[in-house]
Amino acid sequence: MHDKILILDHGSQYTQLIARRVRELNVYCEIHPFSKAAAFADDPTIRGVILSGSPFSVHDEGAPDTDLAGYLGRVPVLAVCYGAQLLAKRAGAPVVRSKVREYGRAHLTTIAAQEHLFDGIAAGTQVWMSHGDTISHPTEAMEVIASTEHVLVAAYRLVGQEVYSVQFHPEVYHTTDGLQLLHNFVIGICACTGDWTPRGFVEDTVAQLTKQLGDDQVVLALSGGVDSSVAALLLDRAIGDRLHCIFVDNGLLRKDEFNSVLESYRHLGLNITGVDAREQFYAALQGLDEPEAKRKAIGRTFIEVFDREAHRIKDVKWLGQGTIYPDVIESVSVNGPSVTIKSHHNVGGLPERMKLKVVEPLRLLFKDEVRRVGREMGLDPNILGRHPFPGPGLGIRILGEITPEKVALLHEVDHIFIQGLKEEGLYDQVWQAGAILLPVRSVGVMGDERTYENAVALRAVTSTDGMTADWCHLPYSFLARISNAIINRVKGVNRVVYDISSKPPATIEWE
Repeated sequence: MHDKILILDHGSQYTQLIARRVRELNVYCEIHPFSKAAAFADDPTIRGVILSGSPFSVHDEGAPDTDLAGYLGRVPVLAVCYGAQLLAKRAGAPVVRSKVREYGRAHLTTIAAQEHLFDGIAAGTQVWMSHGDTISHPTEAMEVIASTEHVLVAAYRLVGQEVYSVQFHPEVYHTTDGLQLLHNFVIGICACTGDWTPRGFVEDTVAQLTKQLGDDQVVLALSGGVDSSVAALLLDRAIGDRLHCIFVDNGLLRKDEFNSVLESYRHLGLNITGVDAREQFYAALQGLDEPEAKRKAIGRTFIEVFDREAHRIKDVKWLGQGTIYPDVIESVSVNGPSVTIKSHHNVGGLPERMKLKVVEPLRLLFKDEVRRVGREMGLDPNILGRHPFPGPGLGIRILGEITPEKVALLHEVDHIFIQGLKEEGLYDQVWQAGAILLPVRSVGVMGDERTYENAVALRAVTSTDGMTADWCHLPYSFLARISNAIINRVKGVNRVVYDISSKPPATIEWE
């Protein structure tokens, strides 16, 4: 039983970041919609509550109105941004539209030194503001504990209670001492022990899986990525050879990836079967050029291949999946499931079709935590440090119809780019990188001849979780060298461009 911080979500874009920062303190936390607050009030493991921000104003019709009756006076509460305005309004303070909307960097000009929430934090520290409303002045029930030049009530405490509120966002990296503030709240005020560690997670999860699965057989689809690999290691440690891993070559992996990753898995001792299904996938994709049609064809074909291979195994009762916590949060978000921008890379439909129960060893972890657990379990560094790779693979990096010839061309372009990043020591500085084959041909000159060949785009981004991303500022000299190598070594390419779009407004992948 680990200490737990409950995070009540009002729809803020930063809610997941609050949880990730709390987890950095080795403290377990869960995100739930504000409307479910009462359902957890009797949980004895909860040591504190954090209220998130929100896109709403407290004056909006239908604005979140969180029920804290089961928590006030029992555990400490930290309210962030919208949460701070909500509690101020309840305390009788006027929450009004700001004359000057405060967004971005600000500095705390005054801090109440006696407040443990600000232990180790000095006046002048930078914070990140993002609000259109402001608390114009406090009531007698509120004690102001921090101010900025423009905001009197930048932070306050309800008098006589362990209820703290901050108008700024301590969870974002632009708030310089944000992690210290969260440490003061979670470790200091809530007295959490900080025992949520990778080693503890492995021990707890393996014990739970051993009990849950008994003598049953489990089948799991491996992708070569971190999530499915770590899930496989946990299941293997719990049930050994009763875990049956299937690694499908859909013809859309990177160059030589199928054989190299398969060999890595075998060195880990996993019970794994490799399936060459390239021709089946190419046949299913023939004539398709619309992104969603391609994704669905890839997903449908994967289900057919995986189902066929899984039925070769006797008495399978469970399907293992590498679902991680952001996937779980999205399915129960404050406003319901997120709008579909593109089909999810995880293939649905398998459990129902195969009449299997689902086991998800990683459903409590964020991506960075999955990597830490993998490192704890000795996962091959080549897999552990691998960039995220889309489920449909090169199928969504070839714009337009997919053919084996286009895949072969992109294999070479992508290989030159990725190997170049590794050779220059840039690979680990990039969160995700890849090449895109454009449905564009352009005029060029090679020697004394005119060419009319393909254009490719290179994409490299920095990110922490993929929710937002910035284009990576790779050295010009490196880009020049890679461009020359691609054009000189890959027949059929005479133009290379570099994508300098951030997410948002663009997505990381082009399709």
